[in-house]
Amino acid sequence: MKLGRIVGTVVSSRKEEKIEGLKLYIVRDLSVARGSLSEKEAFVVAADAVGAGVGEVVLYASGSSARQTKQTDGRPVDAVVMAIIDTIDVDGDVLYDKPTDAWTPGGSKA
Repeated sequence: MKLGRIVGTVVSSRKEEKIEGLKLYIVRDLSVARGSLSEKEAFVVAADAVGAGVGEVVLYASGSSARQTKQTDGRPVDAVVMAIIDTIDVDGDVLYDKPTDAWTPGGSKA
């Protein structure tokens, strides 16, 4: 599992019928380093299994694990958003708290 932030959507008018009905997001990888949360260059396109939205910090799985949710079972997906993060705490420091923080890259508050 990896941490990411949803930075955009993917819209497709024609797609394989097994992925019809899945909402697709662009998820940018996040790094926890030096007491802050920061964006990496890497990203994935992930199917949404939990009703997440753009801007949210999420937990996602990739590879064969992405096909283990109820929404993605038996579907040809390689990444799935499987949790919306409420809090990230590292060594007693809260790096992200959804109810109170407006997180921006580098861990600063907006």
